[in-house]
Amino acid sequence: MNALSEVPRRGGPLLSVRQAEPAELVIRGARLLDPAAGIEGVHDLVVRDGRIAELAPPGAAELPPGVELIDGAGMHVFPGFVDPHVHLRTPGREDEEDIESGTRAAAAGGFCCVLAMPNTEPVADGASVVRSLHERARAEARVPVGFLAAVTRGQQGRELTEMAELADEGVVGFSDDGVPVAGALVLRRALQYQRLCGRVVALHEEDPSLSGDGVMHEGAVSTTLGLAGIPSISESTMVERDVQIARFEDGRLHVLHVSAADSLAALARAKADGIAVTAEVTPHHLTLTDEAVRTLDPLLKMNPPLRAENDRVALIEALRSGVIDCVATDHAPHSREEKEQPFEQAPMGTIGLETAFAVLYTELVVPGVLGLELLLERMTAGASVYGLQVPSLAKGSEANLCLLDLESDWKVGESGYESRSHNSCFSGRRLHGKVLVTVAAGSVAYRERAFAIRLAENGGRRLTGAREER
Repeated sequence: MNALSEVPRRGGPLLSVRQAEPAELVIRGARLLDPAAGIEGVHDLVVRDGRIAELAPPGAAELPPGVELIDGAGMHVFPGFVDPHVHLRTPGREDEEDIESGTRAAAAGGFCCVLAMPNTEPVADGASVVRSLHERARAEARVPVGFLAAVTRGQQGRELTEMAELADEGVVGFSDDGVPVAGALVLRRALQYQRLCGRVVALHEEDPSLSGDGVMHEGAVSTTLGLAGIPSISESTMVERDVQIARFEDGRLHVLHVSAADSLAALARAKADGIAVTAEVTPHHLTLTDEAVRTLDPLLKMNPPLRAENDRVALIEALRSGVIDCVATDHAPHSREEKEQPFEQAPMGTIGLETAFAVLYTELVVPGVLGLELLLERMTAGASVYGLQVPSLAKGSEANLCLLDLESDWKVGESGYESRSHNSCFSGRRLHGKVLVTVAAGSVAYRERAFAIRLAENGGRRLTGAREER
């Protein structure tokens, strides 16, 4: 697997990030939690030259000249999160988001790596587009970025892209996200070519003949509102079909943004039968339902739509059991003008990078629905889905971590967003858990604005943060 800042051999997945000074810092007295590495407890965490050099007893780490000292008392350090599904809108819609703003938002949410979908303008379906994206990421990205390429040319569902050539350019996977691979034969051929280039095929599961012109989940709420609905079978029937094609071709599938309980049954059977399939779920599908759409707020319009309570409960259980492998935000920026339309006309999608952890911590961990350790595992597991190194706090690892104040109470959008777009479905909600510092690929990628920096007595810098009274 590839470390988050390393350029792999030709043909392997490639992550790109701008050059930055390697971190030299000590986080003193924070509670470290890394379930995968078996690390839990209060330590001084020492980062030298961008790598985790030592986990020392609290207060015992040496402070050489020039080191940055962060007072972590009462705070937590976790491995940096990995988001396997974001939309950076580059190229074509940089008014909504670009690589710099999107990765800045990612760092503000504690993410040390993001993977970007190819439904851009133009579509990322050729080697030249992919090369240009990596060039921009090497100039702009605050955290490492990987790019998926389209399965079909122009995402039209007819002709396959040059998958082997694109794999040589370092794409992490293939997807027509935003639209399904509707043709079974096209998907079968894609899985045949997949064996030559060794990448994941990630699928947006939707039968357009069933979803039609729907704008929300088909159910009692859509009937009451008089809105065209999208039935859950538009997703679940495609999942059933595609895992069977994967079984026949011995293929490797990843199912994007699962929303329906019936889809989970198909995924559970597929995994039990040994089919190589993984799946992801978003924070909004884990915490919201179609009942919220009664307000007709366009910020709550997304695809797949917010579904019923029984679906939400089933998604939580599937995340707990491992039927769903990881959390992904499906960060989908839209301009204010686009979202400020009537519900039926507004585009689908919500931003989510800056709120993902806090939403799930507040709504699921604090009430005791999910354990914190499980959440951390699922928020980093997107790396392994695409063959990347899972971030770790273990000694010797590249520094990919985030420092959080779990007691901090904050209101979404109150201080603005790092993203260029503001279309958060959680806008105005009060949450617990604030990211204070993110280190990605061995360099400090983000510091929360309320932190004050002052010169430490040892010639380094001391970073302290006072919790605001609200």
